[in-house]
Amino acid sequence: MALTQQLELRIQQRLTPQQIQLIRLVELNNLELEEKIKQEIIENPALDEVIIGNDGEENSPSKDDFAINNEDADEGSNEDLSLGDYFSEDDIPDYKIQQYEKDNNEGYKDYIPFQGDSSIQGYLLDQLGLIELSDFDEKIAEYIIGNIDDDGYLRRSLQSISDDLIFQVGIDIDVKEIEVILNKIKEFEPAGVAATTLQECLMLQLNRIENCDDSVIAAKEIITNHFEAFKKKHYDKIGKALGLDQDLLKRTVKTLTQLNPRPGNAWNTTYRDTNNQIIPDFIIDDNDGDVYFSMNSGNIPELRVNQKYIDMFKDYNSNKANRTKEIKDTLLFVKQKLDSAQWFINAVKQRQITLSKIMTAIISIQKDFFISGDERDLRPMILKDIAELTNYDISTISRVINGKYMQTRFGIYPLKHLFSESMQTNKGEEVSSREIKKILVEIIEGEDKKHPLSDDAICEILCKKGYKIARRTVAKYREQSDIPVARLRKEL
Repeated sequence: MALTQQLELRIQQRLTPQQIQLIRLVELNNLELEEKIKQEIIENPALDEVIIGNDGEENSPSKDDFAINNEDADEGSNEDLSLGDYFSEDDIPDYKIQQYEKDNNEGYKDYIPFQGDSSIQGYLLDQLGLIELSDFDEKIAEYIIGNIDDDGYLRRSLQSISDDLIFQVGIDIDVKEIEVILNKIKEFEPAGVAATTLQECLMLQLNRIENCDDSVIAAKEIITNHFEAFKKKHYDKIGKALGLDQDLLKRTVKTLTQLNPRPGNAWNTTYRDTNNQIIPDFIIDDNDGDVYFSMNSGNIPELRVNQKYIDMFKDYNSNKANRTKEIKDTLLFVKQKLDSAQWFINAVKQRQITLSKIMTAIISIQKDFFISGDERDLRPMILKDIAELTNYDISTISRVINGKYMQTRFGIYPLKHLFSESMQTNKGEEVSSREIKKILVEIIEGEDKKHPLSDDAICEILCKKGYKIARRTVAKYREQSDIPVARLRKEL
C-alpha cells in the first residue's frame, strides 16, 4: 500500500488546564476543597497559605504584581516563556487534572468502621478470644467471621468457604467441621449474627428469649412453617391456620416485629450517628422577608503566591547576559510553578463566584420556601431553569449541586432537595412534585392501618384535592418515599 499525504481542516474543542481545574473544584464540597488545597500547597512550593500576623496584617503579592513579573519575563528575551513552551497538549501536569480521591457511592450507603474493634467483625473477634478453641479451629473461625457482612449475615456457602481455605490458606477441612465452628459463632452477640437467611436470623433471636410464653411459641411456629405468609403480612390467614385468637395474634406479631432483621447493621448504628456529620456549604437565613446567604468557608485558607519564588524569578530573569542552559531550565521551572499557583488561586476564586451565582438564582426561585420552610412552597425547578438564569451550562449546575448542602432555619437540606418536576392542578396551576409527595405521605400517615389505602384509593383522594395524577405516578412517588404497598402497611 502506497503512502499518501493530504490536507484536512478540522475544528476541535479542547479544555485548557485552567478549565479542567475549575471543573474539578466546583464538584468538591467544603471538606473536599479543604483537602484539595492542602494537597496543592504540598505539591506546589510556589503556593502559600495566607497567615495573618498579630497586627492583623499580611504581606502578600497581588495578582497585578505577578502579572507584571510575567510581562517582564517576556521583554528583552529571545525565548517566549508562555505555557506553550513547557506544556504540550499531551503533557499536562498531573496535579492539574488529577481528581481528588473520594468515595463515589451516592448518599451514605457504605460505612467504614471508625475503630478496628467497632465493626461487627471486630466485635465477633473479641468474643472469639473468650471461648476455648484449638489454634486450627480459631483460624477457621477467624476466616468465617471475615466473611460475615455488615448486616451480620454469612451469605457465602460453607462449600465456598471450604474451597477458599484449601486454595488460599492451604487448609483442608470438611464442610461439616466448618459447620460445627459456625454454630459456635452463632451463639455470639448480637443475637442472630452469622445467620445465612432472614428466617434463620429471626429464629436464632427467638431461641435466645428466656421467658418463653405462648406468644414466643407461636412466633417460632410462624417462622418455621408460615414464614412466607408472615413476610406478606397475611395475619388473618396465619391466625386461622394456627388457631390463634385476636389477642394472642397481636402479641405474637409484636414479638416478631421487635426482632432485629439486621443484627450487624444495628451494631454499627453508633458509627453512622457519630461519623457521618454533614457540614453545609451554604448558610441561608431571612430577615423581614429578605432571604440572604453566606458561604461556609470553614477552615478553607486564603492563598497567595510565594514571595520567595517571585524574587527568585526576578533574579534569574534579570541575569540575561550569563543565561546558561541550567539557568534557563530553572527559569522555566520557577515560572511554571508561579503560573500554576496563580491558576489555582484564580480557580478557587472562580469556584466561589460560580457557587454564589447559582445559589442566588436558586433563592430567587425558592424564596417562599426559605421563608416558610414548608415544602408545599417549593416551586417546580429543574437544572435548565438555573442554567438560563446564570448562563452556565446544565452540566455545570449539576456539578455544583451534587453533594452540596445548605443550612436553613428549618434544618439542613441537600441542594438536590430543591429541584423537582412540575405538575398541574385541575385549575391549571403548576405545583412541585414534592408538594404532592408530602400530601401523599400525610394521607398514608392518616389512613386506617387495619385497612390501608391502595394506590388507586390514594389517587382518587389526590384527584379530589385538585391534583391531576395517575395511579402509576402515585406508585412511583410512594416508592421514592420508601413507603411499602398497602398489604405490607397493614397492622392488627
